[in-house]
Amino acid sequence: MSKLAYLGQGLDRAWETLAEGWRQLRQSASQAITRFHPLRLRADEVGSVEDNIMQRALKWGVVAAEVEERDDEIVVRLEAPGLEPGDFDISVVNDVLTVRGEKRMEREQKRGQYHVMECAYGNFERTIPLPRSVEASGVNARYRRGVLTVRLPIAESARVRRIEVQES
Repeated sequence: MSKLAYLGQGLDRAWETLAEGWRQLRQSASQAITRFHPLRLRADEVGSVEDNIMQRALKWGVVAAEVEERDDEIVVRLEAPGLEPGDFDISVVNDVLTVRGEKRMEREQKRGQYHVMECAYGNFERTIPLPRSVEASGVNARYRRGVLTVRLPIAESARVRRIEVQES
């Protein structure tokens, strides 16, 4: 086998590995990849340093979620570091949980320059289909250590019931 053919096989294997890794990432994290919409400045506006940095920041980020179904409730946990409890807007419509929020840029110092910017800033929206119907009036949420936990009681009509058969 020539060196060129050997090199070609190596490149083919590398490309297949990369393509398979991308397929797996897309399959497992496609719902978590979320579009962030930074505040748009008009051409005549002068933004703050934070506004200008947000314009250069990533427009896509990951808002990873876990959905756990229990006997009487569904618990959804979303990783959303860098926010405050008041930054979220949560709603449930047609058994879909929608979490909207805004991640703002906050710098401790006004000097220096960034060399790596991997964080996304701005408004985002993440929708999560729920596995069962829920009672929207009983939903509650808590934000702690960068994790938003939403507890949704399963609707009485959607709960699994064991029916005991009586002897006649």
